[in-house]
Parts: sequence; C-alpha cells; structure tokens
Amino acid sequence: MEENLKTLLKIKETELIKSFEANNMTLMFVKNQTELETYLKSILKDGKKVAVGGSVTLNQMGVVDLLRTSDVHFIDRYEEGLSRDVMEDRFREAFYADLFITSTNALTMDGCLYNVDGTGNRVAAMIFGPKEVIVIAGLNKICQDEAGALSHIKNCSAPANAIRLNKKTPCVKTGRCMECHSPERICSSFVKLGYQGKVNRMKVIIVEDYLGY
Repeated sequence: MEENLKTLLKIKETELIKSFEANNMTLMFVKNQTELETYLKSILKDGKKVAVGGSVTLNQMGVVDLLRTSDVHFIDRYEEGLSRDVMEDRFREAFYADLFITSTNALTMDGCLYNVDGTGNRVAAMIFGPKEVIVIAGLNKICQDEAGALSHIKNCSAPANAIRLNKKTPCVKTGRCMECHSPERICSSFVKLGYQGKVNRMKVIIVEDYLGY
C-alpha cells in the first residue's frame, strides 16, 4: 500500500476503534488473510458451536473452509445438497451458537453497522441469539456516515448480490436499487446496529483489502 494511503488508514483506524468502543463493540485491523486466520484459529476450538451468515467476504477469506477443519461444531449452511427446509433449520439453530461469524454491507466512522437482508436470518442473528458475533469486512465497506452507507448498499451491495444470485430484479439491469416490488427482491430488512447493550458481544475485524460488496 502506498505510504500516504497507509497514513490515512492509520488515522481512520484510530477513529474507528474509538467510535466502535463508544458503542460497546470492539474493532481490530488485520493486514491480510494470514493474520485473520491466525486470530480465528486462536478462538475456533473446544468444540464450540459456530454458525455463519451468508457472505462473499467469508468465502474469499477462506473462513468457511477453516471452520470445516477446526475443533468446532460448525452449523454448515453451505453443505452441498441441503434442502430448503434443512437450511432454514440451520438458520434457526444459529441462534443457539456460541459464535456467529458474518460480514456487513457497510460500517460507518461513528461506529455503526448497516445491513440489508432478504430472508433476515443474518441480521436477526447479529442482533440476538449467538453469545458472540464476529463481523469481518474489507476496507471498501468503510463509509463516512449513514447516507454513505445507504448509498453503498443501494448502489453496490444490493445489485451485486442480486447479480450473484441470478435474481430477476430491476437492479441487475440498472446497477442501482429501484425500490422494486419484485417477488425476487432481496432487500427486505434494513438494519442499523449502533450502541450495544451487551459490552463486547460484537467484534469487528477489518481486513486491509477490498472484499465482498
């Protein structure tokens, strides 16, 4: 990374850590996938029950593969051949997990997480259920404020995921949210996670890379 960008990132890092701490969440930076895996290996043990939210970022970082080879009880939503009923059972089982690992659509400099979901299982587990939540995100998810976060979701996250999932929604053609009423719409629940009542239940890990949408 170019030196001036490193300096800028350091400034943002300090501000973000303070903002998330003020909202009772912890935040840390890791440089790459190797550092992320080193940290995760230190906690993925003792047979704890672990679930994940649907996430391009987790797959890019090899988190799902790591879980499958760790000393944990992995509630694997990505197992091949799952029926829809079994998958939804695993979504519900995630509420009783010791640890829920997911990403976020956007995060802001004032220490908030912004997400939009179709089914809602991911945001529901982030809010309540699992004892601990780890949120992994790339630098591209950092937005200045709520307006920036919503713009990122509507002009990047939502249409990119609709394209990935082969949805027949207007945004796959326009590249931006059209506030549609399509039966295949994936933007049903908009959730802002701000100040948390349970201190440090949520940990945010930012990888110094561009990941997911």
